Amino acid sequence: MSRKIVRKLEPTVGSLAVSLQKNMSENTHSAHEQMQEQLSEYDKNIEECVSRHKKMWPSSDFYVEVQTRKERLLKNVLRHQFFGKHACPTPQYDQIVYAYHHVDDRLEFLWVLPDKETYKYLKMNALSVPEEERELLQFVLEDADGTLLKKVKIRNKELVHE
Repeated sequence: MSRKIVRKLEPTVGSLAVSLQKNMSENTHSAHEQMQEQLSEYDKNIEECVSRHKKMWPSSDFYVEVQTRKERLLKNVLRHQFFGKHACPTPQYDQIVYAYHHVDDRLEFLWVLPDKETYKYLKMNALSVPEEERELLQFVLEDADGTLLKKVKIRNKELVHE
């Protein structure tokens, strides 16, 4: 007598995303609500990235770069990738950068840049941006005028040509 073992399969991220995409219209979430959902595991991942790189570079300062990637086929699925870097990374869309200071075991937030469409929108509508988005607008404007890149070059001890 043979028995069949039946396993209940967990749904995949893809199947959940497709289901959600079918059940909601395109604009049911505000940008703020969407960001809150995306960042549910964010702090834990930052801590893991810092911990991993503190072991790799025990007596060094370093940078943590967070890149946000949209799934090509599933528009409502975003993934954050966490990287430790010796040099300060070059500013780019969909990026958050922190500096880790080993002497005082402190993580310093440096900047955040949104996706390309949001970046362009903020830049073109700078005078009408709501108060809660002003800090993001400031980073966009600093990137657009080259100030952010200049700060990166100074952090990386590169020659700054004016």
